[in-house]
Amino acid sequence: MEEEGTVGRGASVAKRDTVLILDFGGQYTHLIGRSVRENNVYSEIVPYDISADDIRKMDSASSIRGIILSGGPDSVYEKDAPGLDPAVLELGMPVLGLCYGHQLIAHMSGGKVRQAAKKEYGDTEAIIDRPEKILHGLHHKEKVWMSHGDTVASLPDEWEVLAHTDNTPVAAFCHRSLQIYGLQWHPEVVQTEHGSQVIRNFIFGECKCQRSWKMADFADSAIGEVRSIIGSGKAVVALSGGVDSSVAAALVTKAIGGHNLVAVYVDTGLMREGETGQIRGTFTKLGTDLRIINAGDRFLKGLSGVTDPEQKRRIIGRVFAEVFEEQARASGAEYLVQGTIYPDRVESGRGGKSALIKTHHNVGGLPKGIKFRAVVEPLRDLYKDEVRKVGRELGLPEQIVKRQPFPGPGLAVRVIGEVTREKLGIARRADHIVTEEMERSGLSDGLWQYFAVLTNTTTTGVRGDGRAYGYLVSFRALVSREAMTARFAELPWELVRRISTRITNEIPEVVRVAYDVTDKPPATVEWE
Repeated sequence: MEEEGTVGRGASVAKRDTVLILDFGGQYTHLIGRSVRENNVYSEIVPYDISADDIRKMDSASSIRGIILSGGPDSVYEKDAPGLDPAVLELGMPVLGLCYGHQLIAHMSGGKVRQAAKKEYGDTEAIIDRPEKILHGLHHKEKVWMSHGDTVASLPDEWEVLAHTDNTPVAAFCHRSLQIYGLQWHPEVVQTEHGSQVIRNFIFGECKCQRSWKMADFADSAIGEVRSIIGSGKAVVALSGGVDSSVAAALVTKAIGGHNLVAVYVDTGLMREGETGQIRGTFTKLGTDLRIINAGDRFLKGLSGVTDPEQKRRIIGRVFAEVFEEQARASGAEYLVQGTIYPDRVESGRGGKSALIKTHHNVGGLPKGIKFRAVVEPLRDLYKDEVRKVGRELGLPEQIVKRQPFPGPGLAVRVIGEVTREKLGIARRADHIVTEEMERSGLSDGLWQYFAVLTNTTTTGVRGDGRAYGYLVSFRALVSREAMTARFAELPWELVRRISTRITNEIPEVVRVAYDVTDKPPATVEWE
């Protein structure tokens, strides 16, 4: 659902095969949608409490072929747990419940759902008892990704068990005569080895969908939506130089014309080494109406004495908004364009049943009452890899499309504790060393992200023949497709050693280096 005061993408296109995803607040809900779209089938995410009548109305315009119930953080047997209109299961459309959705179908059908004796999180081995229907083509033993504390213990006679694990007696099920299925694991995440096969089995085998959607459709729809909102008005775009804000700027330019769009790059003093010069060179060549605002002192003043990461993000969001409001007044713009993407919103708690993980400066960090007619977020339902595809559709150069992600709050969330000029200098130099060595190694193209973090830990070391006391720096390298889940990269030890040696040799304030070997989950990509 759209949040008040923001503009997302257009909704549906007439009589196009569509799979509806009912959102019960799961962290991976949009991964389900993206998994469907990767197969050139259109998907649309709707609130979990949508009625069967509303689905029938949508079907008359968009040809709803199937329904997927997402995961969620609740227990189906608790009071006020999110439920489903029972008539949805009587529409005659194929239905697939995932995680919470799996448990909800079982609960509504008279099955028993209880707290598991042993919770399952992460890689799990599933035993496929019946490799047919949605599990067609799977092996007897499958590596799957679990994330649940409750389990379906038993089902009524009209249901059949398709798979189990050591701790979950009903890991997958189907109705004996209806096209209704449940799956305890998450086929939408890359950690499930053959998850994409399960998705294809459902959308093509059960739903009989046709491949009728492509990323160009999204670009056309988003351009039309933005044009209908802004019209002949003027907008200011928050340009960081990263792929998200760059694609947002290009898309809005297509919608309203470059003469009505001002790109504002705020040098917060929290940027990577050489960032501002690189931005100036790139976007000047593109002919962008670019305004560089040097606001480093302003941001540092706001962050002075602040150690809590949530407070940092909110302060940065507030100062950003103030700067953009000032630039909007100077240029006569009434709209703010942002490159917000879906992981930003889902981690910030997008409303409904979603949990807050961390506030992104461009979502929850924006102050209430921001002085724009609307905040326009044309990419807000996309993931990074999809944004890159849109960028290519719009003709952006590869150096922008392939740019490594960088957090909007910049190095402020890579300096643990209070942010000072000294600490920023250390973090900036360490990050530059990590980036340089990764790119020299030839491994960077296969990684989602790599960066250094200046921790708030000081530790004893040795320099020459004497005792030294300095900071601990950690660095991180991740393999991912969309940043909602990620694995730490198993780097060659010689590369790890080279990075460590350079950091301790070239940055005298650092005496110890660690390599972060934590996946997401349980960690997030950034440390704060």
